[in-house]
Amino acid sequence: MRKKIVAGNWKMNMDLNEGYRLAESINNYFRQKPSTKAEVVLCPPFIHLAGVADILKDGNVFLGAQNCASEPSGAYTGEVSAVMIRSTGAQFVIIGHSERRTYYNEDNKTLLKKTIQALKAGLKVIFCCGEVIQERESGIHFDVVKRQLEEGLFSLSAEDFSRIVIAYEPVWAIGTGLTATPSQAQEMHKFIRDLVENKYGIGAAQDLTILYGGSCKPSNAREIFAEVDVDGGLIGGASLKKEDFIAIVEAV
Repeated sequence: MRKKIVAGNWKMNMDLNEGYRLAESINNYFRQKPSTKAEVVLCPPFIHLAGVADILKDGNVFLGAQNCASEPSGAYTGEVSAVMIRSTGAQFVIIGHSERRTYYNEDNKTLLKKTIQALKAGLKVIFCCGEVIQERESGIHFDVVKRQLEEGLFSLSAEDFSRIVIAYEPVWAIGTGLTATPSQAQEMHKFIRDLVENKYGIGAAQDLTILYGGSCKPSNAREIFAEVDVDGGLIGGASLKKEDFIAIVEAV
């Protein structure tokens, strides 16, 4: 059985104390419910990582970062390396989120470099892919996702690929209030799994966790997660509210 995962991407929200309070409340809840069927991952801003790692150390919740540098170390002012992230106690890192692709012009070549650095540091990678509205309306959304995965991941060895989680995020459904229908999500998740099977074999494809990201909330999570190839979610805005995030985890 492949892992179910729900990861909360806080984006650029929460000051230090707010973040600590939210992490502590979520950690306390899942410490009392060790039987949850999903791995829970919190991905706060960089400044929170070490403190949140300390909060989560005795619980059942994992820690992730939202990004990492494409280089291992050196004169890269303002960057945070994968090794630095791992040293805080984090286990995951998000790479290739649509906001990084769009606002910071991160291309597939750069994202491959980041992925390699993260894997070398011992982190698991949540690798994001997805199309914008014009690409879906033009009918090229499958081609876009295929290219993102081929250029961003498919040069990895099978062993390295086994530490990848893929998050499909229809960019047109992020922060817009729009959501892919369960059938749209399932269609793309199955397409991704088939691509992985063609590249790495049926075992790798069946073991791969594929998350849905894009305006997932308590009201639609159960319906989306019921699809056979949807293994959880990468949650944005709803991860900032304890009750909403917990409800989404429990929908798994």
